[in-house]
Amino acid sequence: MTRQKRYFRRLSGYYAWFCVCFAGFLLALTVLENEGMPRLWIGHLFMFATIVLYATIGVVSRTSNVTEYYVAGRRVPALFNGMATAADWISAASFISLAGGLYLSGFDALAYIMGWTGGYCLVALLIAPYLRKFAQYTIPDYLAARYGGGAGGRGGPVRALAVGATIIVSFIYVVAQIYAVGLIASRFTGVDFSVGIFLGLASILVCSFLGGMRGITWTQVAQYIIILVAFLIPTMWLSAKHADNPLPQVAYGSVLPKLAQREAQLAADPREHEVRARFQKEADAYQERLAALPASWEQGKVEAQRRLDTARLRNLSLADVRNAERALAAYPKTVDEAEALWREQRSRLLARAQPPQPHAAPFAGATEAESNARRNNFLALVFCLMFGTAALPHILMRSYTTPSVHETRVSVFWTLFFILLIYLSIPALAVLAKYDIYTSLVGSDFSSLPTWISYWGNIDKVNPLIQVTDINGDGLVQLAEIAIDGDVLVLATPEIGGLPYVISGLVAAGGLAAALSTADGLLLAISNALSHDIYYKIVDPGASTQKRVTISKLLLLAVAFIAAYAASQKPADILSLVGAAFSLAASALFPPLVLGVFWKRANHAGAIAGMVGGFLVCLYYMIRVHPMLGGRMDAAWFDIAPMSAGIFGVPAGMLAVVVASLLTAPPARGSDALVDYIRAPE
Repeated sequence: MTRQKRYFRRLSGYYAWFCVCFAGFLLALTVLENEGMPRLWIGHLFMFATIVLYATIGVVSRTSNVTEYYVAGRRVPALFNGMATAADWISAASFISLAGGLYLSGFDALAYIMGWTGGYCLVALLIAPYLRKFAQYTIPDYLAARYGGGAGGRGGPVRALAVGATIIVSFIYVVAQIYAVGLIASRFTGVDFSVGIFLGLASILVCSFLGGMRGITWTQVAQYIIILVAFLIPTMWLSAKHADNPLPQVAYGSVLPKLAQREAQLAADPREHEVRARFQKEADAYQERLAALPASWEQGKVEAQRRLDTARLRNLSLADVRNAERALAAYPKTVDEAEALWREQRSRLLARAQPPQPHAAPFAGATEAESNARRNNFLALVFCLMFGTAALPHILMRSYTTPSVHETRVSVFWTLFFILLIYLSIPALAVLAKYDIYTSLVGSDFSSLPTWISYWGNIDKVNPLIQVTDINGDGLVQLAEIAIDGDVLVLATPEIGGLPYVISGLVAAGGLAAALSTADGLLLAISNALSHDIYYKIVDPGASTQKRVTISKLLLLAVAFIAAYAASQKPADILSLVGAAFSLAASALFPPLVLGVFWKRANHAGAIAGMVGGFLVCLYYMIRVHPMLGGRMDAAWFDIAPMSAGIFGVPAGMLAVVVASLLTAPPARGSDALVDYIRAPE
């Protein structure tokens, strides 16, 4: 038996024991819940046990060896590398937000599943095997070696630009993961959102800080097992509840027609029309205020001050005075601020005034133009997610960790297999949860709302994750009166379906594992790019291996705290942040990566032009269109949403590489030899 096979069998034994212990832990908590253990204790136990598990693996896997720290010693078997990459990939966006996106958007959100899974086909065919044959440590390593240029032909400018793109893309992505950590920790331990972020950060740092890629890899294998169990148990439970079949993929087909029938009933309900008409009326009032600016802003400010003065003069209750003070303090300070705020509130009200689109209807729109815009955005998003996946540094880094090129190809197969176990269940979960809410919550009495609504509604009181308000005063819940954030759906699924609380804790542990596994890989990609590509390759080429690893650990610590602070500011929803990261990665990194393998004429000037051109076009479009960045959707090209800006950035980057390469001297012979080497069969 070869050493690699013995290693594989030993790892299989370790994780078999882990599965047995994990099952025993779940069984023990189930018994304790039945014996009356408080829910808060169960939440604390789940959080504590999972963090201790990850910390233990991190401590056991600690290393100061450069190859072990950067690429796990290049000896991770394909099956386990596939599981680790799947955990690295199934981020908070996939585990927490994707089912919520499908719940809210229906068919149109399938773009995420098609784009992300399709992207792995590009990884397997176009990039991963060639990176493994190159056998270095980071993506900037490959780009610098392939394109050369700069002082001594070492590719310094290309390396620096690649590091910059890696940091920007990975930082945006990691902020979304840490935001999800705070969301989960605050819900299941009762701590403040900001405190929850830093609790999760401690778990991230123990794994990546001590063990680097080796510690992260073995932690991610355990995290994938937790993710899989946590996602499938509640999905199978809802499947059995609504279709008498525990296989969600099969139940999906039988529940979808029932959901369509219920949607038709709600669309014809006069009470639903009444509620939506009220939202439309409020939106029209905001439109009138916008049309009357700046006079309406001045009048509103005077009115807010008058209400406060009246409350004080009439000796109203302290609560009334405080409400008037808060209203005045929250009133926009300038005309521009008022315009931005009122436009946002009008847009939100208009969205709630629209009748819900049928879940299974593709590209549903009130007009042909609106339907075409939805189709264009669907295709653009699939494109950006596919090409972004094939250019994400923290995913491509895993190509370096297997023993051979063949193992890398097999590893990508296993990655797709393990991802599909989750992704084929996500559309089913969205439909099952939607049907449950449409049949159980809609039409119920406000006096008997389920407790999970108040739990989730109180986590963020400024921007509640779920709101159910009796708009028309009839005492019954209408669909139009429910506002639910997509990020909350999966975490609340056990409570929606009436499962034991221990399953809620399990789902939280799964969401935490998804966020932590991705955050680990992203932080390592950033710190390695800074320590290896900037410090070692440019600043101090004579640095010892111990010093390089130490620098990487210190940088990882600094980046982690900066990302945690950014996440605590709640910059955007998870899917929006992730979409931006994918578009930027596709625009800046995909053109030089792929053309560097398949077009020998691509040179140093072309790589620089491609990275800069693609990134700037993508960024310009986001700034032009995204409301949070000061843009407006009416400035969009072909009605493309800002998160799909890569549809313009990738072609711009490709064109820039080709044009700049053809207008300048061909690359050196060494570049041609490198291409021949990485493309030659192993």
